[in-house]
Amino acid sequence: MDRMLYIAMSGAKEVALSQANNANNLANATTDGFKQDFNQFRAMHVEGPGWNSRAYALDERSGTDFTPGPIKVTGRDLDVVTKENGFMAVQAPDGSEALVRSASMHVTPEGDLVDVRGDPVLNEGGSPINIPPAKKISIASDGTISFLPADSQTNIMVTADQLRLVEPDIKNLQKGLDGYIRNTGGNLDQAIVKVTSGALETSNVNTVEALTNMIELSRKYEMQVKMMNTSKAHAQKSDSLLSLS
Repeated sequence: MDRMLYIAMSGAKEVALSQANNANNLANATTDGFKQDFNQFRAMHVEGPGWNSRAYALDERSGTDFTPGPIKVTGRDLDVVTKENGFMAVQAPDGSEALVRSASMHVTPEGDLVDVRGDPVLNEGGSPINIPPAKKISIASDGTISFLPADSQTNIMVTADQLRLVEPDIKNLQKGLDGYIRNTGGNLDQAIVKVTSGALETSNVNTVEALTNMIELSRKYEMQVKMMNTSKAHAQKSDSLLSLS
């Protein structure tokens, strides 16, 4: 009975991990720019001498859904979203380059242009963008950043920098455990990507699908628990039979 018990325990553990992944997707259903993670189960045979007579369940994150989410209009000049397969570059906390489809940006007191998480937004050369004191900042469709100097007596905008815009192959994108999307296919060159100002991309999580998955996973977990209880009942019955002999 120990084999049946351990297989059921393994199944319950993997279902719990899948529930955590699904719960994370559901919790970020209203997070702008969030990309949901896929999840799948597969059989993993126990390797060793002889035949592979037992198979345990294995849960794994097979990938990330990079399908663009719905666009919402904010009317804010520093809210931008890329079109089609374009991405913008920001600097992750570990110093590496991360990619995002949209960003709600603001300027720090030091003049650094950062996103909502405080990550520096990068220019076409891969360096953080710094903007002098300004009355107004605007971003053109090609990613060019213009500003109206704080001491200006006219309404003439001055060009400051340009966003780093790239168009990577979706197959080379990978979402890390820290939630940042990175390109694994080598260096990316500046691409001709259009951006829209005054809008943000919302999460691509389908809440109805996520809730349905949650119910399905709960039933799978209950099934594994029933298997463990059945194993316990069989073991008790076997013990009672042995005590009679």
